[in-house]
Amino acid sequence: MGNVCADGCFAMLGAGFDPRVRERVQELRACKKELSEFIEKMNCHPILVRLAWHDSGTYDQRIQDFPARGGANGAIRFDPEMHMGANAGLAKAKGYLEAFAAKYPSVSWADLIQLASATAIECAGGPAIDMIYGRVAVTTPEDCAGPRSREGFKDNAGLPDAKPPFGCGGSTAADHLRNVFTKKMGFTDDEIVALSGAHTIGRAFKDRSGTCPFGYGDQSASKHTKSSCVVRKDGASGCGMAGGAAWTKNWLTFDNGYFKHYQDAEQDSDLLWFPTDAALHTDPDFKPTFELYASDEEAFFRDYAKAHKKLSELGAKFDPPQGIRI
Repeated sequence: MGNVCADGCFAMLGAGFDPRVRERVQELRACKKELSEFIEKMNCHPILVRLAWHDSGTYDQRIQDFPARGGANGAIRFDPEMHMGANAGLAKAKGYLEAFAAKYPSVSWADLIQLASATAIECAGGPAIDMIYGRVAVTTPEDCAGPRSREGFKDNAGLPDAKPPFGCGGSTAADHLRNVFTKKMGFTDDEIVALSGAHTIGRAFKDRSGTCPFGYGDQSASKHTKSSCVVRKDGASGCGMAGGAAWTKNWLTFDNGYFKHYQDAEQDSDLLWFPTDAALHTDPDFKPTFELYASDEEAFFRDYAKAHKKLSELGAKFDPPQGIRI
């Protein structure tokens, strides 16, 4: 199967394809395999997803030029973006990837960040995503999106807020989601709901976003985020670093629990449910999709994979232009 994929990958580049692409495909595959092993060992799935989302999340469809338009270009590894308030705690994720960047030099930082995220989703039990690679990474801090560079947004290059006051000036959580994901980034209502389902994994921390009262370690953890909690899809022990609060009780398992069990989160003060979460099942246009995903995990996985792929390509510049599949 691998050889068939390789033939297809190279064939898509045409008769004049650069033989160096073969090395890039091989490195991408080897990197993915090693990332899978690392993620399963470290239980670091959610923070790698967040790193990729926040790299892509600076994208502004109203700006045409690369890299000013932001997006999946690896700029988050530089201080101007890493030090934005919305990215608190993500230096840890960058640190996880530095050894991979050194070992696999043909894999750009822009690709590495997105590869780690897609791999993390798979490792947590989520869908395989039809990713393409070949992203060009920016090379200097000057290429970063400025925190106040997005029209209509006060800070953080237009990354989303969980709670009001919303940086876009929106009066409701639903307005805020559409200002960020539709007006700035180009997503539909259905895609917003699908992407929000990634909160089925992950946590928030008092020490990072400040959106919950739970901090680092067992002593500051919610009852669902202690080191003794079983949260992995395979039922094995281990949760990475204890602490924080999650949206779901099995927060290292990618499933449709975010939709299916949202009432648990509303009623349990040790679980998260922010205004931007509640908007998905109260706004009349978001609600039908939310209810679909609660009853149909296959539909959620299908739509999530498409929306994740779209997010991973926002603002990206590919070399070769059509990208590389592995």
